[in-house]
Amino acid sequence: MTPSVAFVGSGPTAIYTLQALVSQATESFDLTIFEEQPFIGRGTPYRPGWNDPAMLSNIASVEIPPIQETLIDWLSRQPAERLIDLDIEPAGLDDRTFYPRVALGEFFFDQLAALIERARSNGVNVTVRSSCKVLDAVTADDGMTLTVRPKRGAFYQERFDHVVLATGHQWPAEPEVRPGYFLSPWPATALAKVPPVEIGIRGSSLSAIDAAVALAVTHGAFVEEGEELTYAPAEGTDDFHMTMMSRKGLLPEADFYFAIPYKSPLICTPEAMDAIIDALDGNMLDKAYDLFRQELFLADPDYAASIALEALALEDFSDRYFAERVACDPFIWAERNLAEAQKNYDARYTVAWRYAILRMHEVIELLVPHFEDTDFKRFSRYFKPVFVDDYATVPHESIKRMLALHRAGKLSVIAIGDKYRIDSHGRESGACLEVGGDRTHFPIFIEAMGQRALSAKDFPFPSLCEQGIVHDMATGEGAPERGIVIDDQYHPVAPGIPDDQLFCLSLPFLMGRHPFIQGITSSHEIGLVVGAELSAVISRTAANASRAVAL
Repeated sequence: MTPSVAFVGSGPTAIYTLQALVSQATESFDLTIFEEQPFIGRGTPYRPGWNDPAMLSNIASVEIPPIQETLIDWLSRQPAERLIDLDIEPAGLDDRTFYPRVALGEFFFDQLAALIERARSNGVNVTVRSSCKVLDAVTADDGMTLTVRPKRGAFYQERFDHVVLATGHQWPAEPEVRPGYFLSPWPATALAKVPPVEIGIRGSSLSAIDAAVALAVTHGAFVEEGEELTYAPAEGTDDFHMTMMSRKGLLPEADFYFAIPYKSPLICTPEAMDAIIDALDGNMLDKAYDLFRQELFLADPDYAASIALEALALEDFSDRYFAERVACDPFIWAERNLAEAQKNYDARYTVAWRYAILRMHEVIELLVPHFEDTDFKRFSRYFKPVFVDDYATVPHESIKRMLALHRAGKLSVIAIGDKYRIDSHGRESGACLEVGGDRTHFPIFIEAMGQRALSAKDFPFPSLCEQGIVHDMATGEGAPERGIVIDDQYHPVAPGIPDDQLFCLSLPFLMGRHPFIQGITSSHEIGLVVGAELSAVISRTAANASRAVAL
């Protein structure tokens, strides 16, 4: 019997998994792709309607792993009219440029279509079921049964040998859960209805910038004036103003120039992390921090000396890393940082300490699944924010837009610390911010903190939880949430499921184990692992079938 494989979801993680599978599979199989949306391939972060055309991706073309081709090659062969429709200047294509999210959606859409044709030419029987929502999944010894609700027609069930759950980010379809209070800035079409009033945005990094840009183009326009970008408010929007708020009150820094692919660290290496894991002495985080410091000393001794790195304990490093920015007005810092980043890009100069931290985040991440709860909490509070700040830089254009809004009197950024409260249950619309006895009402309030890690109670396939297949890491009272239990091949770890039957690739449920997993490069890395595993099991199935026939 030909092995049957189902992909639930068709965004970047599913696409890179299919790419790896099609590239390695030597035997035929049946593939069914389920997608809730009418069209496959675009994924939540990149599809039109969900994203405003003005929203930029925060990954440069050169960083996006190729599928059938690279993004820049795909862009280069598009008609000028299509590029202009995507808000891309045809004469300005460059592999270091950040393009609109919806443009990446079109790239993934085309790439998946080409992948499917390639699979079919290799003898794979591919069925695409768009406008179909998978409601549940049940495991048994002979396969997994999916319950499917098509947009038209009756519910039905279908059995598969192997299932890949790649449902991606999870946001409410209707973000305005109470009048004026939005649980997320997506879909962007919901923000188009927001009136020009005082708006609070919790968050000050990429998700908050997306919200601010969507609101800004609803109530005005960004205008290029030579080298300067300005913001022109529309008539009747005098009351329009946005306040971003976060614990430190910082804007993200501008994308900085660095070599791609990464140069390997010399001291803080994957092999060194393996040795720490193997030691089993309960001192993983401090050992890793010591290697981190050594690598930073080696990469940039002047920076290390300037922050007195040798004397900095783990609990002190984050405060020292952010100290100068916290002490400065966020927009003054942003303007200086942007100028530095632009200068370094022109000179192709890499700031050594920034690049060293960037290269180490994925190395340190190898330890996270092995941390005891105490070290997991220490890592999350004192170490993780440094890595996130360093790799979550944003396009220069995004910083220019924030500066333009601020100069126009339409944007502020404030620090609210840890001791604050958001009250969204009052009689007034929106929400109130309470800090230190002061209370500020925002008629519109938007939560824009990005995708949070989710636990088993949020898992969208209830029977897998009821069967004990999907469950959280066992933790004691007061312990941090650490996501669902999976192994290194993304199988749920449970006694009641056959090997290789199920792969859980839904990013929000992996963030406890892999805290830096968001993004296209993570989708690619996951896809390589799961595609290879699926290819191997399909080959084993074919070999077993051949032996059975021979007998």
